[in-house]
Amino acid sequence: MDDIDRAILRELQTDGRIAYADLGPRIGLSASAARQRLQRLLESKAVQVVGVTDPMAMGGQAMALLGIAVDGDPRTVADTLAERPEVVYSVLTSGGFDLFAEVVAPGPQALLDFVNDVVRPIEGVREIRSFPYFGIHTHRFLWDVG
Repeated sequence: MDDIDRAILRELQTDGRIAYADLGPRIGLSASAARQRLQRLLESKAVQVVGVTDPMAMGGQAMALLGIAVDGDPRTVADTLAERPEVVYSVLTSGGFDLFAEVVAPGPQALLDFVNDVVRPIEGVREIRSFPYFGIHTHRFLWDVG
């Protein structure tokens, strides 16, 4: 991946639907060359273009990142959480928590109920730390591409 590829990725992070006619000049290429470069990135599977929903814009009013410590295999807990529609994603970690899960709920009470009634009873869950964020519509996924 070279500087032009990284420039393409930065532009796509800003506007994933940018037209090649606009993309090319922003990265110093013709529209045709920009299309070819992006197509190469897609074919090599170095890049995927996907739609990402904003849970808050879809009716959720309370979100939280849950840090979860587990006794035993954290993959079992992550698999159980992945079956729940409230869970946006879960990820195994090697830090202070065994896994993180981002959850969305209709409101603060529903979020509290989910943590207490669904997550805490899962076999192996030892500790949960909740990092809530309410009514914030600034969910952005930006990766530093250099």
